[in-house]
Amino acid sequence: MLAVAVTAQCGLSTYASAEVSAQEAAKLGKELTCVGAEQAGNAEGTIPPYTGKYLGEVPGWQHVKFSGDHPVDPYAAEKPIAVITAQNMSQYEAHLTEGQKALLKKYPTTYKMNIYPGHRDFRYPDYVCRRAMDNALHAKLVNDGAGFTGLGQVPFPIPKNGMELLWNHQLPARAWTEEKTSDLASVLPNGSIGWGRALARNLSPANSPVVDPSTDGKIQSLSNNMTLKPARDNGTLNIAHEPYNFATDARQAWTYSPSTRRVRQLPGYGYDQPMIGTNGTMTVDEDRLYNGSPERYTWKLIGKREIYTPANAFKANAGTLKYADILTPNHPNPDVMRYELRRVWVLQADLKEGFRHVYGKRVLFIDEDTWNSVLADNYDARGQLWKHAMVNYYYHPDMSGWQAGSQFFMDLNSGQYTGYGMTNESKKGPILNEGKYTPDQYTADAARASGR
Repeated sequence: MLAVAVTAQCGLSTYASAEVSAQEAAKLGKELTCVGAEQAGNAEGTIPPYTGKYLGEVPGWQHVKFSGDHPVDPYAAEKPIAVITAQNMSQYEAHLTEGQKALLKKYPTTYKMNIYPGHRDFRYPDYVCRRAMDNALHAKLVNDGAGFTGLGQVPFPIPKNGMELLWNHQLPARAWTEEKTSDLASVLPNGSIGWGRALARNLSPANSPVVDPSTDGKIQSLSNNMTLKPARDNGTLNIAHEPYNFATDARQAWTYSPSTRRVRQLPGYGYDQPMIGTNGTMTVDEDRLYNGSPERYTWKLIGKREIYTPANAFKANAGTLKYADILTPNHPNPDVMRYELRRVWVLQADLKEGFRHVYGKRVLFIDEDTWNSVLADNYDARGQLWKHAMVNYYYHPDMSGWQAGSQFFMDLNSGQYTGYGMTNESKKGPILNEGKYTPDQYTADAARASGR
């Protein structure tokens, strides 16, 4: 494994870009993948080498571009090579997070982890590789890490400190445009479920495949989310703008209420505000495990670990699965989940003196091949482990990249959890990179017009 440079930080003001030499950047596309992962497998052979043999296709999925068809699992015939339970977890604990171990201990008769052979078979388009190389040579943190200058995808493919690693998580190669109808399920310990449904129509200039995205454009992404369920909130619309630099440009958000037919701005949107419909199991800044301004935490790059993570999660997001198959009491059904041993970057966030958040510490586990956070362990203000969360990513041919599928946020104290971003029972799956949205559709005036 390559040596990882680790810089410990005691506050936001200590973050500075660590320059990458031309010699080091030249490793991209050679001993490193074009976005910075180690090409080689591990010495034990339990993590395979990167192949990247598929671009824009998934074997067995006869995908029609922009059709919204649901994913098909290319590895459906595989059987688990190991099953981790509370009884045998001591054999595997070097590859488990604290949250995973806590779940196994708390639910010894119902929770397990099915471990499958590893696959690193899918790759990004050439334009993503080119932008990553450009950023390796030129991207820089600014405003003590609250922002950066460069191109909008994979800002620091060879990260040297926690803030650079965070920005990779914030801006991996994702969808340029996204249209999807997804479901939210708040699952109580007795198995009863509260439901929500929303239509998302998102635009991310940072991921444009046709124009190189510069941070000079100020806005990295724009979101438009309309509530469809519950019925009492049907038609409620939220629009948000996400900046590249949180020191110079704050996140902005507006909401349209069909009951009042008025649009109002949402001040201070984000952070630990509870996500509506989740009974407090999920905060606004937990979508994809972390989003928004980094200002409330000190970010520390811990290093790399080999961890069993959700990976190649085609099965968990398949349209053939019903929610009744997935949403069991206390935790999602382990038999629909796929775990592989993967190398992940470990990023720790510690709440800074004088700032408030329900989480005193957060630990993100970021997949080296994609820069997506796939697991998170969150701690309360006393330092006690409180919640464990995961995202089931799968490769989507529409964008030749990794789509965030179902997300699960589990409260280890109360036994309730939230399933978020689920599309299994939607008529269509996500439609990505169709390119039919423009920035003028993400304004307060546009919200008013949609209400009319």
